[in-house]
Amino acid sequence: MFTGLVRTMARLQRWRSGVRVRGDLQALGPLELGDSIAVDGVCLTVSSLVGDGFQADVSEETLARTSLAAKADEGGWVNLEPALRLSDRLGGHLVSGHVDGQGKILGIQRQPASWQLEVGCDPHHHGRYLCEKASIALDGVSLTLAGCDQDGRRFWIAVIPHTWIATTLQYRQVGDRLNLEIDLLAKYTERLLYPRGQGGPPPFLGPNQGSEGEAPGPISISAAWLRSQGW
Repeated sequence: MFTGLVRTMARLQRWRSGVRVRGDLQALGPLELGDSIAVDGVCLTVSSLVGDGFQADVSEETLARTSLAAKADEGGWVNLEPALRLSDRLGGHLVSGHVDGQGKILGIQRQPASWQLEVGCDPHHHGRYLCEKASIALDGVSLTLAGCDQDGRRFWIAVIPHTWIATTLQYRQVGDRLNLEIDLLAKYTERLLYPRGQGGPPPFLGPNQGSEGEAPGPISISAAWLRSQGW
């Protein structure tokens, strides 16, 4: 697990079927084989240590779902964060390092006290998890939604100066793609409320519907139902 608070930046290169991370990594602390490192929000395992960094294997699934392949081909900058210790402060939000998909930067606007990024969700169905003030990880950076459109296909983020200069967001341009991880709580809540085997966004469901041996059926969530469930 991670928090989305970036410790340092480094360069990414291709290495066999994986990637090589190179740079000044002292901020990550002593690295050992098997350590988990978030690289642009992607949880990778250190498979070998080199003089100025480390190497990690990357699966086909990860290459297809994230921007690591494109970044490695061009020697781009990536955000790095070591795994969370149980004794650490949770300054950002819980980030698993399992990227859901990619977003596309639609606009960057310099404001007096911040930068505003407008991002489009890809694929669009991730938008149902988004709402104003929700947490989201973009390239491994814990951020808060300043707002979004009704279906969540577009959202915007206010990035403070410290986050801007401490992460690769400063190098991003309109049209660039970002690794996107939705808040874990939103996905787990949906999984608990929706029955298995149904495609698309189903109606709200309760955990105690249906007779024994039957799949739960749809219900309407109301104030009365919430009170009956102990809320």
